[in-house]
Amino acid sequence: MKERPHGAPAIRRPTKSDFTASLSEGWGNFVANPVPDLIFASFFVIAGLVMSWITYATGHTFWLILAVMGFPLVGTLGAVGFYELSRRKTEGGETGFGAVFSEVWSQRGGQLPWLSAIIIVTFMFWFFLGHMIFALFLGLAPMTNVSSSLEVFLTTEGLSMLAFGSAVGAVFATFVFAISVLGMPMLLDRDVDFITAMLKSIGAVTAAFVPYIIWGIVIAVITLAAMVPAFLGLFVAMPVLGHATWHLYKRVTSGGH
Repeated sequence: MKERPHGAPAIRRPTKSDFTASLSEGWGNFVANPVPDLIFASFFVIAGLVMSWITYATGHTFWLILAVMGFPLVGTLGAVGFYELSRRKTEGGETGFGAVFSEVWSQRGGQLPWLSAIIIVTFMFWFFLGHMIFALFLGLAPMTNVSSSLEVFLTTEGLSMLAFGSAVGAVFATFVFAISVLGMPMLLDRDVDFITAMLKSIGAVTAAFVPYIIWGIVIAVITLAAMVPAFLGLFVAMPVLGHATWHLYKRVTSGGH
């Protein structure tokens, strides 16, 4: 594991060109060397398919809605591999899957797992709360399978549940986004504790709330849209967004490349 700079970096306010350039660089990284990206992305696709199979096999497909809506929350965990790929491509390092995975794995005893644990706990709490919201609004509805009872969502109770659940989910998503959009790449890039990384990330998002929230919405929309064709769109969406997030982090912490 290479020696990393100590302490959190200074973070400037992002500009519109930072976001557009980061997306462009993310796409460029993907098309330049797609093989390791596709390998990392396959974990997302497989996870989505397994998640779908479990919910259908157990007859509790309403869980799939919660899982799909919460999927972007945990996307930042798997994106660490894309961050490391981007770093190595920028610095001219080895970009094979084995080398990248080895570097990511070497972080297991550092600060990354702590931030990852917070994200996972938040995701699980969203599952619990989402189930409570479902029971609150639709607990008495004659439905056991969402795929065969979609009309229940068009009732007053169903629409109220979707509206309230979406609002609650947005709060969870905003929290995870705020602590991870710069916090996760910072932990990979710098020798800094996870509390500092979280606070610096939250501070940066708070200081430029509108630009970052728009960026977060773009990420969420692209991610959710990529799930529609049997999660296969994640093969492209996750690498591009992962690389773009790294490049955005580097731009706002070092003034560009």
